[in-house]
Amino acid sequence: MTAKNIGQLSDPEQRIVHKYCYSDIVIPFAMSAARAPTSPEALVSYIGTRVRDLRKERSWTQARLASELRLSQGRLSQLERGEGSFTAEQFLTVLRLFNVPASDFLPAVASVEDELQNALARLGARHLLENTDVLPSDRLREANAVVREVLADASSPRMITALAPVIVENIDRINLTRLALDLSQLGLARRLFWLVDNILESVLRELAASPKAARARQLRRAQLVLGTALDSSTLRASSAKLDILDKVRTRATLLEINKALSPSSKRWGIGTALQPEDFYDALRSANAPP
Repeated sequence: MTAKNIGQLSDPEQRIVHKYCYSDIVIPFAMSAARAPTSPEALVSYIGTRVRDLRKERSWTQARLASELRLSQGRLSQLERGEGSFTAEQFLTVLRLFNVPASDFLPAVASVEDELQNALARLGARHLLENTDVLPSDRLREANAVVREVLADASSPRMITALAPVIVENIDRINLTRLALDLSQLGLARRLFWLVDNILESVLRELAASPKAARARQLRRAQLVLGTALDSSTLRASSAKLDILDKVRTRATLLEINKALSPSSKRWGIGTALQPEDFYDALRSANAPP
C-alpha cells in the first residue's frame, strides 16, 4: 500500500477519516447508524489500542513507530493508552505503514447480548466474561437501564440471574420505584418483583452464612431496600395469565415449566424453570475471590 492523501482513499475510508479527523487534529469519530453509539473517550481508547496491537503484531518497537510518526516515544505511549488523539497525517501514516484500511479502526458491531453481558460484568456480575472487543454502550451506563433491558428481553436465564449481584452491588444507585413504573408501561412489572423476591431470598441465605463484615453490611442494606420494595408492592399473580420467560416449543414443555415453578414464581405468576438457588449461585460466584 503506497502512501495516500485523503483524496485518494476509497469513499468508505474517506468517511471514516473525515469523521475521525478535523483539519490536522483528530477528534472522536461517530459510529455509523448501524453501530451502537459509544462515548468519544471509548472510541479514542479503541483506536489507540488498535495501533498498539498492530505495532506489536509487526514486532515494531514504540521507538520505531514514534520515529515514523515524528512523535516522542512518551507521546506515542500516551496515545496508545487513549490519552489523546493522533493527527490526520499520523493516522494516514499508520494506515500506510501497517497496510490496513481505515475501516480496520472501527470497532466490531456488537450484538445486544454482548453489550448486555459487558454491562452486567462491569456493574458487578464478575462471574461473566467481558468481551474486550465490544465498546461500552451509552444506553447501558446506568444500572437501571441494564436491569430494565434484561427483564424486558428475558431470553437469557444466565443474564437474568446475573442481575442478583448487579442489584446488590448497586443497591443505592438503583431506583426500584422508577423501574417498576417503566416496566408497568410494558406490562412487565411482575418480573421485577419476582426478581426482587428471588434476590432477597439469596441475600438472606448468604447472610445466614456469616459473611465478612463489609459484605454483611452490603447484604443487610440490600435486604432493607429489597424488603421495602416487596412490602410496598400491591401486585400479585392472582388470576393473571402466566408470564412465560422460558422458550416453549411444545405443550409438554409448558407442562414441565408449570411443574417446576418455585414458590416465588407462583406468587408473581412467572413461568420459568429458574429457581432461587440459581440466583444464589450467581450472587456467590460474582463475589468469589479471583
